[in-house]
Order: sequence, then C-alpha cells, then structure tokens
Amino acid sequence: MTATGTAAGSAKDMEQIVGGRVLWRLVLPCALYILVGAIDRTNVGFAALHMNAELGLSSSQYGFGAGVLFVGYVLAKYPSVLVYEALGLRKWLALISFVWGLAACAMAAIQTDWHLYALRVLIGFAEGGLSSGLMIYLSHWATERWRATILAIPIMSISVAQVIGAPLSGVLLDLDQPLGMSSWRFMFLVEGLPALGLALFALLYFVDRPTEARWLSPDQRTWLAANTRGAADPKAQQSREGRWDALKSPVGWTCAAIWFCILASNYGIIFWLPQIVSGMAGLTPTQTGLVVALPNFATAIGLVLNARHSDKTGERVLHVAIPALAGGIGLVVAYLVGPGLPGLAMLIIGGACTGCTVAAFWAIPTKLLPPQALAMGVVMINMVGSFAGATVPAAMGWLRDQSGSFLPPTLLLLGIATVCATLCLVARRQLRQLDATA
Repeated sequence: MTATGTAAGSAKDMEQIVGGRVLWRLVLPCALYILVGAIDRTNVGFAALHMNAELGLSSSQYGFGAGVLFVGYVLAKYPSVLVYEALGLRKWLALISFVWGLAACAMAAIQTDWHLYALRVLIGFAEGGLSSGLMIYLSHWATERWRATILAIPIMSISVAQVIGAPLSGVLLDLDQPLGMSSWRFMFLVEGLPALGLALFALLYFVDRPTEARWLSPDQRTWLAANTRGAADPKAQQSREGRWDALKSPVGWTCAAIWFCILASNYGIIFWLPQIVSGMAGLTPTQTGLVVALPNFATAIGLVLNARHSDKTGERVLHVAIPALAGGIGLVVAYLVGPGLPGLAMLIIGGACTGCTVAAFWAIPTKLLPPQALAMGVVMINMVGSFAGATVPAAMGWLRDQSGSFLPPTLLLLGIATVCATLCLVARRQLRQLDATA
C-alpha cells in the first residue's frame, strides 16, 4: 500500500472512531433534550381530548393555543443564540431546561383559554433557541461524512417523543382523577417534571467546545478541530464580520422556505393527529396513543435511513423533496380510505415520509453557510419555520370548524408538501449554480 493510501485509511479510521464517540457522548444526550421538549410541546394534542370540553374550547381556540407557542419561539430565537454564545452550552442549556420545565408543569393549573395561550408562549420562549443552539453546537463536532447522521439523531428524537409520549399520554388520560385532579392536568405535571432534572444534568455533563472534550485523546481533538467547520476556532461563531451574510443569500432564503413547509406538515400532523384518529375510529385515549405512535415509529426509522443514504450518496435535496410529496399524498389517501388496515398502513407511510425529511435538510444549510454566518443562518431558518407552527395548526382548526370535517385540513397538508417539493427543485438549481461559480 502507498503512503497516500495508508494516510487515507488512517484518516478514515480516525473519522470513524471520533464520529462514534461524538455520537455516544454528545449526540444522544442532546437528543434527550429534544425528546423531552417535543413531548412538552406536543402533549397538548392529547390533552385536547379532555381539556377542550372541560375548558369549553372550540377547535379554533385550541388550534390557536397549540400554535401560539411558536410566537415565543420566534421572539426567542436570536436572543437565545446570543445567550448561548455568551454563556456556553452548559449554562445556556440548564437555563432553558429549568424555565421550560416550570412552565410545562404549570400547564396543569390552567383554567381559561388565556392561561393556555400565556403558558404556551412561555414554553415556546424558553425552548425557542433549543434546536438552533444544539444544531450549531453539534455542527462543531460533525465532519462532512457524518453530518446528516449526527444531525439526524436529535431530530429523530422528535418522532421518538411521539412513540413514547403518545402511549404515555393516552395511559395518563385514562386514569381516574389521579391526585384528585383531572387526568389531563396530571399528564401535564408528570410530563413536565423531567425537564427540571435535565437542567442539572446540563451543568454536570456537557463541555462547551471540542477542545474541552477529555473523552477524546489530544490527537483526536486535534483531528476533529482540523476536519470540522468552525471547531478549530471557537471564536469564529462569535465574530460579527460576515454574521449577516445568510440574510443576503438566495439559497439561505430558499432553505428557510423549505423548512417552513417541513415544519408546517410535521406540526400539522402532531397537533391534530390524536383528534383525527380518535374521531375516525372512536378509540379510547390509550388506544389512540398506540395508533398515533405507529406513524411516528416509522418516521424515526425512515429519518435515520434517509439520512444515512443521503450521507452515502452526498445528495441532499431530493432526499427532502421526494419523501415530502409522498407523505402528503399518503396522508390524504389514509383519510379517504378511513378506518381499517389499509388506512392505517397509508397513515404510517404518510407520517414516515413527512417526518424523514428533516435531517437531510439540515445537511444543506450547515454545509453551505460559512462558520461566521452559521449561527445567524440557523436562527433565520428556524424563525421562518416557527411561523409554520404558529399559523398552520390554527389554520387547520379554522378549516375544521368551517367544514365540520378533517378532509380540508388534510388537503392543506398535501398542498404544503407540494410546495415543499417544488422549492427543493429550486434549491437544487441554486446549488448547482453555486457549484459552477465556486
């Protein structure tokens, strides 16, 4: 073997070793925060099975309450990343977890629709920078060949949250006056407590940057710094020079529009699927939870497989466009087929395709944006996406009230998926133009 071949083999071995350690030591713990946060954001979909009647909420009021969380998201995105840069990951993550945990537990005490709106905004504000900050943090540890896979695991935890959270929420809702309170209130309390424990865990476990990772050897830290964008110079992200370049990039704005569509489809499903399933089949909350878990379980598998194939081929855009369109079609077919095995199969396929686009998407902007523009670019994309969460669940509630059926809201999701696929083709052309001028 030549010296060049030996060096290439050594580099590949180093990448495999370091990537594996990063995966186990950082990516999975980060995924835990995304998982618990996703449960606390979306368990309102199950609470609605009892909460709406007890509080006298209409579909429109519930849809607004579900989506208003993302107003807090938008308001907190950029300030939260500034706090992340100032404090480092450990203190920042502990602060976020503590505030969102308190607000999530307080959901057990709401009495009016305005209490619901206020606490949902507070949860959104607390969690507003969570996904952005963790994406920026993990991008410092991800080499190109590991990028989509490393980013896929925390994102996959959103689907896993539904696999765990949906049955758990259903079981908790079927309890008879636990601790003398309504079962949906008890559900909020039980599912909000883990975030408080995660606040302490953040302080004790994480390191702020690769140079502090004592679980890597000096050679491995040096290699990681040399092969990961932004990791060699931890101050690069804090530089103001070039920070706003993402706002000038057509590709950046196209990515933001695609992310809007992805989140619109996903949150439309998450916030309304329990009611759709319960209404179609007349199931108990526990049975509804089990059914809702199935498409999310398929999503978790599909997300990892799609990300790994994207890493293997190096192709990113079509790994978003094709599943997005297939997901929208699958959901409409599932609704039209109705209860039964064929409808359930299409629901699983539609949910899996809709959810598996996320990791392949994030491999695009984190690759294209330079280190100094990465933070602002991620914030911009997430802020645009947050408007999807703030508007689409409410729009689906309005369509439900106006039509008396879930068919128009489901058709809305298909339309959004079609727009997403079209935007992906635009992004593909823009990427080719950038490559040609590089």
